[in-house]
Amino acid sequence: MVIKIVLLIVFFAVMLGIGFYTRKHATNVGGFVLGGRAVGPWLTAFAYGTSYFSAVVFVGYAGQFGYKFGIASTWIGIGNAVIGSLIAWVVLGRRTRIMTKHLDSMTMPDFFGKRFDSKPLRVAASMIAFIFLIPYTASVYNGLSNLFGMAFDIPYEVCVIGMAVLTGIYVIVGGYMATALNDFIQGIIMLIGIVVVIVAVLSGHGGFIAAIKELAAVPSDVMPGAYASFFGPDPLGLFGVIILTSLGTWGLPQMVQKFYAIKDEKAVQTGTIISTFFAIVVAGGCYFLGGFSQISGIQAGADGAVQYDAIIPTMLSALPDILIGIVIVLVLSASMSTLSSLVLTSSSTLTLDFIKPLFKKDKMDEKGQVFIMRVFLAFFIIISVVIALDPPGFIAQLMGISWGALAGAFLAPFLYGLYMKRVTKAAVWASFIVGIGITVSNMIYPYIGSPINAGAIAMIAGLVIVPIVSFITPKPKQELVDDVFACLEEDVVVKRRVALPKED
Repeated sequence: MVIKIVLLIVFFAVMLGIGFYTRKHATNVGGFVLGGRAVGPWLTAFAYGTSYFSAVVFVGYAGQFGYKFGIASTWIGIGNAVIGSLIAWVVLGRRTRIMTKHLDSMTMPDFFGKRFDSKPLRVAASMIAFIFLIPYTASVYNGLSNLFGMAFDIPYEVCVIGMAVLTGIYVIVGGYMATALNDFIQGIIMLIGIVVVIVAVLSGHGGFIAAIKELAAVPSDVMPGAYASFFGPDPLGLFGVIILTSLGTWGLPQMVQKFYAIKDEKAVQTGTIISTFFAIVVAGGCYFLGGFSQISGIQAGADGAVQYDAIIPTMLSALPDILIGIVIVLVLSASMSTLSSLVLTSSSTLTLDFIKPLFKKDKMDEKGQVFIMRVFLAFFIIISVVIALDPPGFIAQLMGISWGALAGAFLAPFLYGLYMKRVTKAAVWASFIVGIGITVSNMIYPYIGSPINAGAIAMIAGLVIVPIVSFITPKPKQELVDDVFACLEEDVVVKRRVALPKED
């Protein structure tokens, strides 16, 4: 217990210290929200990765999907690395940085407003982001507190409130740079911690081969050895999870906003490699570990329901205290980085895209905007804590609802808006309505069943609907489109090692 407490004290001291150290970067809106758009590749890549993976993945998703799909759940981590990190950086990274800088956009709703010349779109997007980031934040508190309860026997409510206060302090004080520097340190902890934990858990089952044999012996209604097979007992369900958790990041404001702050071309190239490696180790490791959930000792209750959120804590409870301490810091690192990203995104979006437009021009200065963002940071955290104290379901349900609504509404118009000139306002509205409609209606009446599959369907529907609606509605103004895409045609001078010269 002493070891665990000491590790926590050191961790919290470093996080808070960085928050106060970086407060000088948070004196204006650009510095508070984007770090002055001067964040290098390592900080950006780790900020992206640590915002991606939290207690929701380590405790909730790894436990639930590892239990359902067995060792095949590792494919989810591979999908996160390839689709959610590598391809996301290649497709979105450079264009997002160029176009958002050109439009002077600091948030995703602001991008929609300026890209499509529509204030109502910006306001609607800001409200969608604020509302549906709340269940995601609540799910992070939920997962973190379950693990803390196992390790310290501390009441769940105390854990939730304590994490909220600590996260709030360093984000409110230091803004984006505080989260970026903390994310880097937390990312290093995550990389080391996940490797140590996997080795320790497998050793407890006699090594990798022995654990696989034990997993293969678990009975299944599909086929013998299903939980140790290549695609597991439910390949279609596995595919839905891969789509939601991998492609979904392309439409999440807190993820895409990391590209806004990239410093230069080198940061994009280096960040792509670092982010992909990070995802392979962390996401691949989490889901690989979760793949052995069936042999963790968790049994279904009398009603046949399994407490998915208890699987990973149960797997880890038998580890030595020093390893449990490492796990606590690992999950705490993952969760606080995600929480800081979520609360910063939600408060900046609500302030810049909803509150600021209500004032007359020049009536709200930089200091006033930063102050209001800090107020909404606290407000957002309080709402999330209230939900987390009485969560409506297990972790994966909360996150599925959040990701499904946000990515279902935003992914298609944002992606097409970067590449396709023909996208219209009507198409963006259609994507908002369909994404939110599918997610919310499935919450009320689960005709699709799993919120995970509902979210995946919402995203795919948006990708289909946006181009169709764009081509059957009037074209946007040519002057607007030409101005938006002019930034991609500007000539820049680069060194010969970057690009070959044209032939004479």
